[in-house]
Formats: sequence, structure tokens, C-alpha cells
Amino acid sequence: MPLPLVRLGDCCNVVSGATPRTDVAEYWDGDIIWLTPKDIANLSDPVVVDSPDKITQAGFDNCSTQMLPAGAILVSSRAPIGHVAIAGCALCTNQGFKSLIPRAGVDSGYLYHCMKYRAQRLAALGNGATFKEVSKTIVEDFEIPLPSDVDVQRQIAAILDKADGISKKRAVVVLDAGKYLRSAFFHLFDDPVANSKGFPEKHIAELAKVTTGNTPSREIAAYYGDHIEWIKSDNLNTPFHFLTKATEGLSEAGLRVARSAPAGSTLITCIAGSPSCIGNAALADRPVSFNQQINALTPKPGIEPEFIYATTLFSKARIQAASTNGMKGMVSKGALEQVRFILPPPDQRKKFVAIFHKVMALTEKIESAASEANMLYGSLAQRAFQGQLSGL
Repeated sequence: MPLPLVRLGDCCNVVSGATPRTDVAEYWDGDIIWLTPKDIANLSDPVVVDSPDKITQAGFDNCSTQMLPAGAILVSSRAPIGHVAIAGCALCTNQGFKSLIPRAGVDSGYLYHCMKYRAQRLAALGNGATFKEVSKTIVEDFEIPLPSDVDVQRQIAAILDKADGISKKRAVVVLDAGKYLRSAFFHLFDDPVANSKGFPEKHIAELAKVTTGNTPSREIAAYYGDHIEWIKSDNLNTPFHFLTKATEGLSEAGLRVARSAPAGSTLITCIAGSPSCIGNAALADRPVSFNQQINALTPKPGIEPEFIYATTLFSKARIQAASTNGMKGMVSKGALEQVRFILPPPDQRKKFVAIFHKVMALTEKIESAASEANMLYGSLAQRAFQGQLSGL
């Protein structure tokens, strides 16, 4: 039988986050875990116990963020809406979250799976001209199916945990593939930052065309459509892989006033709210457009796209060193063009490219299996939240 629907505001405390001033150094590099939506975008485990950026007690005291207990459900409320994770310890977030603290009679594991399954419904309620966002009121009024018996909630969570475990294993294998690729690169070329083998070095502008993205006017709705994907920095956050699917696209008219790059280009985050995100990179396996936070490197003739991508990935320190804003992080097109990359002989680069394609073939097989696992998870979740799992 159908499960009763309950407002989140009636079964959880909904908590917003905040960001300390980024121009006050004493608020940053502390020991308080502080998360942004991008930090939970590509998790291999839903339980979060750390963050790339941390704030100090002074930073916490001087903004309106709140400490969340272990077991709280983190739900991104903008840029984008619907990423979900579980707090594995006390932590806080920026304003891009409306987190849920379960009240008595609500199981955290069940709430996590329910919010994950219903993320698209929540995202559909977002509003805003520049980017979609859901308010605290919208989240409080959002209804979820909730069995009154907490033991039934736990049984459902246990079933979905098992189904979700296949995807988690896939994420670990993909991460291991990335580690193997890094080992292969360093075996052939050593550390591209230190360049202890003394390879010739070239400015990026000598190896690739650099293109800075832009954002077509939001006031002209006709610029946005499904002609070409419009990539943002969130799509570059995976540690090793191609671009993730964009949530927005441009029309043919939008593309005429935007910037694009062909397949084989490496996209790099060059403007970010955190210095640690500068240099995030992904290899485009399709033509894409992209916003002004991103620069694209399109290899010049004779330079392998796979080599440019991997060198970008493993030369992140050189790219970050070109940043002109220490608190937020920004690398201009001119500064990026002057960053130097190693350039080993063509025969050595070709050896790496062969390894790269073997690794990618493996990950494609894993992705195919993961797709089937995700379909199984979705089917089980649909039945569970409609009260159709027998024996519960």
C-alpha cells in the first residue's frame, strides 16, 4: 500500500549554511569541516568526514553557518540542486545547502536514499534567473514517503544500501584506474612539475590553443536550449574521467555568442571560489560550450589530446602557482598560456597514449556495468518508496 507523505519540516529540522568572508585570512585554513556542493558531487561513499577547505573557529563565529551533527543529511539547494550525502561527523556547510537533521522516528539511512531518489523532484521546484535554487520554505514543504515504523525504514535502507554498493565499488575501481594512469605517466615522464628528467618545456600556448568560455545573456531565453552542452566547473570535478553531463545547454543562437571547443580539448577550471579547485581538468569526448570560469586547451597539430589532458592533470601545482587571487583563485588566459608543460619525445608520448586508451576501455566497461546497477537501484527505490517491497 502507498506510504504516507510527510513534510520534511514536520520530520526534520532544515538548516541553511553560510560562508565566512573570503578576504579575511584568519577565517580560513582551520580545523572545522566546511562543505560546498561541489565537494559532494562525485562521492564514492555517501558518508562525508572531511572537506578540501576548512574554516577556523573565528570564521564559524563570524558567519551564520551552523554545526550539523553526525547523521544529518546534506542536500545541495543550488548550483546544482539535489546532491545528497550523510554527515559522518560534526561539520558545517556553505549557503548552497538546506541540510536535514532527522527528528525522533526518522532513520538517517532511509532519509538519505529517499532524498537521493527524489532529488529531481526537488530540483524541479527551484527558481531564479541566474541559477536555480530552492529556499528553506520549499524544502520544509517538500513531502516524502515515510513509514511510521522506523524499523521498516531501516529495512528499506538496508536493501537500497546493497543495491547502491555496486555503484560504490565501481567508483573505487574507476579511482584505481586513475591511480594506475598516474603511475604510468610518472613512470614514463616522472613528476611533470619537478621535471627531474630534464625534458624540454614549452608554454601552453605553444602546445594548444587556449579559449576562455563565457555566459550568454540570461535575459535572452532563446540563447538556452539543447543544441550543445554548456559546461560549468562542477562538470570538471571528477578525479579521473571525461566530462560529466551538463545540466544546461545552449541553442544554436546561444552558441553563436558563446565559446566552444571540439572533442579532444582539455577543460580547466581557472576561476573558483576556492584555490584548491583551480586546475581541475577533464577531457572532452564531445564538442561542448563552457562558461567563463573555464579555459579550454585544444591541442595543436602533432600534440596528442591525451597527453595534454594528463599533463594538465598532473601539473596542477604549476597552474595554481599562476593564480592571481590567493583567497578565491583565478588564473587569467594570459597567465595560463605562459604556464610551462614538459614535452617528452613523440615516441614516449605515444607509449603513454596507448596505455591511456587501455585504461579508458576498462573504465567504459565498468561504466556500462554501473549503468545497469543504477537501473536496479532506481527500480528498487521506486518500489520501496511506493510501499511495494514485499515483506516490509
